[in-house]
Amino acid sequence: MARYDYYCPENDRTVEVVHRMGEKLKTWGEVCAAAGLALGPTPADAPVSIRISLPNISVPIGDSRYKEMGFTKLVRKDTGVYENVTALDTEKRYMKANDPSSFPDLKKKIGD
Repeated sequence: MARYDYYCPENDRTVEVVHRMGEKLKTWGEVCAAAGLALGPTPADAPVSIRISLPNISVPIGDSRYKEMGFTKLVRKDTGVYENVTALDTEKRYMKANDPSSFPDLKKKIGD
């Protein structure tokens, strides 16, 4: 199933609809039925046009970027042992579940 944006000039609304690639919607009533929306004051036979939109693309972020953004990334190394791959200079590289002094300092990373 693909996602499509349909625009209705009658009410100046754009609605995202998921349907098969071979299916084409031509009226506001068809768009509302496919999207599960109420027709509202717009006539069901009002024509719609398909809008081309950019797809959502997810790009992986490296550990250094997470660190720049202020996030903490922990990678499990053993039972109860995690490596803080985004550790600041003042933080310990390895975190142990039974050692609170090894936990990341979240107060330094979280601001008001």
